[in-house]
Amino acid sequence: MTVEAGRKGLPQETHRPSDGVHVGRAGEDGVRNQGWLLGHFMPEGDLLHSGEVEVKWGIHPPGDRRAAWATHETRTALLVLISGSFDIELRDRTVVLRQPGDYVVWGPGQDHSWQAGDQETVVLTVRWPSLPGWRLPPPPGGYGQDGMETDGNR
Repeated sequence: MTVEAGRKGLPQETHRPSDGVHVGRAGEDGVRNQGWLLGHFMPEGDLLHSGEVEVKWGIHPPGDRRAAWATHETRTALLVLISGSFDIELRDRTVVLRQPGDYVVWGPGQDHSWQAGDQETVVLTVRWPSLPGWRLPPPPGGYGQDGMETDGNR
């Protein structure tokens, strides 16, 4: 059987939690959770629930910047540029990702922040382990249907 990913054209039976398979479209599915697709924050018993790893499909508007530095980091992260450009700011350097497939890995103890370039940017982030307590609070205006802040500036 061939199954097309995404909500349109996806046979209903492929969403049965009991069959051990989840098919989706990252850009659409991630909107509900700030881009996060897999991790401890997904419902217990769901195939996408994991205490071992987190996966995010991040879609960032031009110039988007992390609201605050991540400090006292205890996890390891891999960030891969899919499209656009992205800067990862570490305390002692800035890693510049410009070509699709460019990536950076940083480990525990690496404080970091980030900023998207001058066009819409898509990145894939994998972090491990998946630990509660690291999510930034929602911005004052909340998040729109695209998962981005709705403070009137975007």
